[in-house]
Amino acid sequence: MLPLAQTPLYQLALELKARLTSFGGWEMPVQFVGISKEHQAVRTAAGIFDISHMGKFILRGKQLISQLQRLVPSDLKRLQPGQAQYTVLLNSQAGIIDDIIFYYQGEDAGEQRGVMIVNAATTDKDKAWILQNIDSEQVQLHDVSSEKVLIAVQGPQAAATLQQFVQEDLSEIKAFGHLEATVLSQPGFIARTGYTGEDGFEVMVDSEIGIKLWRSLYDAGVIPCGLGARDTLRLEAAMALYGQDIDETTTPLEASMGWLVHLDTKEDFIGREVLAQQKAHGVQRKLVGLCLEGRNIARHGYQVLSHSKVVGEITSGTLSPTLGYPVALAYVPTALGQLGQQLDVEIRGKLYPAIVVKRPFYRSKTRLLT
Repeated sequence: MLPLAQTPLYQLALELKARLTSFGGWEMPVQFVGISKEHQAVRTAAGIFDISHMGKFILRGKQLISQLQRLVPSDLKRLQPGQAQYTVLLNSQAGIIDDIIFYYQGEDAGEQRGVMIVNAATTDKDKAWILQNIDSEQVQLHDVSSEKVLIAVQGPQAAATLQQFVQEDLSEIKAFGHLEATVLSQPGFIARTGYTGEDGFEVMVDSEIGIKLWRSLYDAGVIPCGLGARDTLRLEAAMALYGQDIDETTTPLEASMGWLVHLDTKEDFIGREVLAQQKAHGVQRKLVGLCLEGRNIARHGYQVLSHSKVVGEITSGTLSPTLGYPVALAYVPTALGQLGQQLDVEIRGKLYPAIVVKRPFYRSKTRLLT
């Protein structure tokens, strides 16, 4: 077994006595002061996450946008410089290779420039797929995953806190906006994106500056958060986790990500034929949100039943720290995925009532709209 990788912020996690776990080939903090406290800090104030394990690609080329258009179902030509698109890489069956964010930076000296952030465990797979399906004479991909630190600052007080260490006015960055900024007097990249359902930023800088920024934010009172709180926060916001809620066997239409599929405005792309068929005839199953009675948590892989017949499977579940009751995501037949549908979930041999509800489970009052 290969040793687990460690981010440049690993020693800081040790200093703060974080509990560590294995995640996607990395040794990462799962919690510092406790998942519930970290979760509430992000919902009510601000928290910081080390997300340096995620893949980071710098892309540039004369035909960057048109080349990437073939890989995703979303129309990237809509993007203006400084805007970003959350989307998915697809295989020929429209299965999701990964979910990504592409940040378009505009043109410079006749070349289009952009940044792509991908999941940690799929970084090598994504890189190989992109290089296999683009013209290398038209687009150059620079993998800076091991060179850069990525820090997420999330919560209602994220902007005010981070502003102390950034030269540019953060209030000028709209949701899913981004810019090349000056962080602690050094070059950096800042995007108003995140994975918590709250307003917040993701900051990419060189390792040395990243370590200084983490210490500065911590000294300013921002709570360090681990993967545990990141998971409960993203699940309350009903954001998909790659490898659990979506993978190469699920299409974006099955995953209830129809807003990413722009069949009417896009030219040909990988997986288009399958999505067009699904759009025309409907999908057989879809990802839905469930609320459960009691306090039992429906874990990944648990069975979903209707009238004692197994009809689906839980992909993610937790006891929502904000709402105080269990929530989950599950694939069920489309006919059983309507709001208000009564289902059951088997937990340790017993059936517990569940109801299909609208997503997200929790919507922040401070989150910026796109």
